[in-house]
Amino acid sequence: MTRTLTTPQGILPARLIADYCSKGLINPGRPLDDDQIQPASLDLRLGEWAYRVRASFLPGPKSTVEQRLQSLVLHRVNLSEGAVLETGCVYIVPLLESLKLPKGVSAAANPKSSTGRLDIFTRVIADYAQEFDKVPEAYEGPLFAEISPRTFSILARTGSRLSQIRFRAGASLASDDIIRALHANEGLISQGQVNIDNGLALTIDLSGADADNPVGFRAKRHSGLVDVDKKAGLEASDFWEPIWQRGFLVLDPDQFYILASKEAVRVPPTHAAEMVPFNPLVGEFRVHYAGFFDPGFGHSSGHGEGARAVLEVRSHEVPFILEDGQIIGRLVYEPLTEVPSQVYGQGIGSNYQKQGLKLSKHFRPYDPSKR
Repeated sequence: MTRTLTTPQGILPARLIADYCSKGLINPGRPLDDDQIQPASLDLRLGEWAYRVRASFLPGPKSTVEQRLQSLVLHRVNLSEGAVLETGCVYIVPLLESLKLPKGVSAAANPKSSTGRLDIFTRVIADYAQEFDKVPEAYEGPLFAEISPRTFSILARTGSRLSQIRFRAGASLASDDIIRALHANEGLISQGQVNIDNGLALTIDLSGADADNPVGFRAKRHSGLVDVDKKAGLEASDFWEPIWQRGFLVLDPDQFYILASKEAVRVPPTHAAEMVPFNPLVGEFRVHYAGFFDPGFGHSSGHGEGARAVLEVRSHEVPFILEDGQIIGRLVYEPLTEVPSQVYGQGIGSNYQKQGLKLSKHFRPYDPSKR
């Protein structure tokens, strides 16, 4: 029997995601974690095995991921008791969750904020996929995570959550008209000139207005191991070098940076936001592995006024000078099918509400007095 869309168009909120789980349209594989369903997304959990492969791949329209793995696997790693995934290696991990989407409902995945801030290159793959992080409407089948730690080797285990998935009923409704209307009613950013052109522009803050704190962090290569499930267990100074230079920053192609936007961002409860894919016309760098901003982020409804966008930045092939106030990314906003009962910041694992420049949750707060 054909599964047909019966919900309004837009991004599905937590209630409908839970409804999909109860109806078998999302199969969690095992009972859901208490905070796994976010206001407009679902965290995805690693399964039992990680397969180290020769190279990244897409299965293409004629193959499943399992079929392609048969010729690409070098060895497999059991994650049930925890295992180290090493930098420079590519792993494919079957996820616990699988899908049986109705007609008219598609999905998109993204690394979680904490994953991006650790420079873990993570993408979700579906069977027969021709794009990463995209799940077509009415898809029925398993999901896989491609994981490649870039800077820090990580300790992960079955149930670790590195990716998140967002479900969309109907076609994308994102538009500049929506953003202009929202900004007129809500004030989507707190300061600076509003620039809306294929999304809401965000600029980089290298001004150093707060003389007591750095403008960013540069990752220390060849640092220790990061347990992806352990909060506040690591000393920031063991893994990160603070950046005190003001006004501009030369991005080294071999380095990974954590920086922040000038603008404090607001996402009203009626909408979800996403950092759109990098535009190469802006400069030779990529920004923000983790593109999802849940409803309530930086908004008074989630007790989060003043939350800035923290940006994970890598230069490409050549050194690149990044100037204070330079446009570094754009946010697009899409309506939800309904307002969620809980928004970001209301006690559901909201680690980055009211954030300024902030490292991932795995590190204790940086103490500038120790520099």
